[in-house]
Amino acid sequence: MKLWSREIEINAPIEQVWNLLDGPTENMQKIMPQVIENKPVKVTEEGVGSVYRQKYKEGKRIEEYDVETLEYENTRDHKKLKVSFTLANMFEITALYEMTKVDDNKTFFRYTATNRALKWFVHVFLWFSNEKVVTEFLERVKKVAESERQFITK
Repeated sequence: MKLWSREIEINAPIEQVWNLLDGPTENMQKIMPQVIENKPVKVTEEGVGSVYRQKYKEGKRIEEYDVETLEYENTRDHKKLKVSFTLANMFEITALYEMTKVDDNKTFFRYTATNRALKWFVHVFLWFSNEKVVTEFLERVKKVAESERQFITK
């Protein structure tokens, strides 16, 4: 299993950053453009246990899989979302998004991802994988959130 974790400071309010992950599909697509659909299958009141059917486009191929919410926290100063899904029956992936409010216009964002090979012959792909995708994702979240930021003034 491979684990990557990176963090970044974003010059945007925490609610605005959170809305990119826990808002409408159109918002999610701004930071995950390959996700073409995200439909609820089962939604729980507390968030944990909710399942969404996602469609992901890679080139001309479309993958469909269920994303299960493992952890969910949505308070004023801290937000956390951990999801898990199986991609192409070959990889079990978890993604943990954590946000902490630094001040009204600044958010600390940590992204942690794990990838576990489910077939013996795909282990080699994990050996050569690196943090590039994680780093690029963080930069994309920062860029989108800061380009759309709406500063809170007191």
